[in-house]
Amino acid sequence: MEKDQIFFLKDRGVIYINGKDAKKFLQNIITNDINKVGNTSSCFASLLTPQGKYLFDFVIIKHKQGYLLDCEKTQLNQLIERLNIYKLNSEIEILNLSNEFEVAVISREKFLTLGGAKDVEGSSIKYNGDTVTLDPRSKELGGRLIANFEKINLSLKKLNLNSKNSKNYYSLSHKLGIPQVNTNKLQDKIFGLECNFEKLNGIDFKKGCYVGQENTARMKLKNKLKKTLLPVSFEGNISALSEITCKEKVVGKILIPGPYPFGLFKTDSPNINELVKEDLLSEKTKLKIINVLYT
Repeated sequence: MEKDQIFFLKDRGVIYINGKDAKKFLQNIITNDINKVGNTSSCFASLLTPQGKYLFDFVIIKHKQGYLLDCEKTQLNQLIERLNIYKLNSEIEILNLSNEFEVAVISREKFLTLGGAKDVEGSSIKYNGDTVTLDPRSKELGGRLIANFEKINLSLKKLNLNSKNSKNYYSLSHKLGIPQVNTNKLQDKIFGLECNFEKLNGIDFKKGCYVGQENTARMKLKNKLKKTLLPVSFEGNISALSEITCKEKVVGKILIPGPYPFGLFKTDSPNINELVKEDLLSEKTKLKIINVLYT
């Protein structure tokens, strides 16, 4: 990601949650601590099943009297439905603002040129009246800006930015081991810890209860994490849930087949670091693990 590039993420949606109980509502259901989110900081979090399995993930940014959830657009309506299930008698409003707001990304280097910016994941500042936050998952993913189209274009001109194809951004995210496309393929198939959410600053083990907290805490406490999600590369097509083998031994399975593929791998037998050196097979197609950054 070059300094003067900007990527418009058309496949991201924006949900706005506000109202008297907005903070309490989110704190009771998400994996991270909502108290981390304020005018100078944002966070990454997820919503799990009661059993601790993945459902949705999102970046949370403070906005006026409530919170913006930056999520994959194809998941947005399903996420709103799930939020409404937990709403009960909470005094909150859940709005789809995807037609009013856009998500864009600038480089980490450009973000750090803005007044008050800090080189810390989740660091947030105001620019042109809107929040820009250094991605709370990884600083390498740059600064995220959520604003209406006109204001983003004004910022683009002020900062002398050049719009580039978002595929370049998602390729970087893939190489870093951070899935953002077709995450529905992970739903109810993988535990939050197996998604590397602890390493990506998405789980807080010091906060109180949330949906899926019991199993997540037990896995952490008893060191039961035996699988991990990793980016892979291959040429051709491989079906979702296809087994991955190494020397005829099953070592994992494909969860997201493309366009930015991920596989769920056993972390031992053989050791995951040894698998990186091997040519693996799935449906007779050779594949490689790109990195093991978060193991």
